[in-house]
Amino acid sequence: MGGTLIARLLDPQRSGVYRAAQVRPIEEAVEGSGLRLARVVLGPGAAKTEMLAAFGRALDFPPWFGANWDALEDCLADLSWSDAAGHVILIEGAAGARAEDLGVLEDILAAAASYWAARARPFFAVFVAGPARLAPLYRERD
Repeated sequence: MGGTLIARLLDPQRSGVYRAAQVRPIEEAVEGSGLRLARVVLGPGAAKTEMLAAFGRALDFPPWFGANWDALEDCLADLSWSDAAGHVILIEGAAGARAEDLGVLEDILAAAASYWAARARPFFAVFVAGPARLAPLYRERD
C-alpha cells in the first residue's frame, strides 16, 4: 500500500478531503517524503472554538490567527511559514463534533485543497474514522 499511497499524496491533482480508517499507513507513507503531516486531535463534543484552537496548534499558525472560520481559511491558503512540499492533515475525534461545524470545516478544507492543487502543491485533509460520505483516501488492498 505504501507506494500507491505516497504516489497519491504527492499528486496535487488528487488533493481534497478524505476519510481513512487508520493513521499508521498514512504516517508510514509520508515519512521522508517532504510532505508535512499534522495531527489535529479534537476532544469529545468539540465546538467551533476547540476545533479552531486545535488546528492552530497542530499547524503552528502565526500569532495573527484570529480563531474564526475566515482566519482558518486565510491561514490554510497562506502556509508561507511552512517550507513543506505539501500538507497532510489528519483530523481525529471529529465524530462527536457538531454537524454544522463539521460542514463548515469540510468546506474550508475543500477550498484549501482546491487552492493548493491549482498551485501544484498537495494538500490533503483526512478525517480518521470519518463520515462515510467522504471518499476513502486509500483502500486496504492499495
